[in-house]
Amino acid sequence: MITGLRCACPRCGRGRLYRGLLTVRDRCEECGLDLTRFNTDDGAAFFIILILGAVVAPLAIWLELSLHPPIWVHVVVWLPVIVAGAIALLRPLKAWFIAQHYKYNVAEHNQ
Repeated sequence: MITGLRCACPRCGRGRLYRGLLTVRDRCEECGLDLTRFNTDDGAAFFIILILGAVVAPLAIWLELSLHPPIWVHVVVWLPVIVAGAIALLRPLKAWFIAQHYKYNVAEHNQ
């Protein structure tokens, strides 16, 4: 779990998992593990939508009911929170999904 959250190779824990912001490397630079066989699809994005929705929606409702701000305040406040939260959570959650795929040999069972 820690290896996944560190965005490191699930086998050796030393190689970097990403080649850019969210592009997974083809192979681990340390141990040579083929990372192309681990496909997380939209699993991480789905959970991030649920997490951010569960946090942001009640806060936005609270802000609306307590202060009654104009709509532009909601846009200025919540849009950066949602974008920053999605980017901050997507890398480690996607890496954790890849680590779970490796741990449970998901790629081998799908062939």
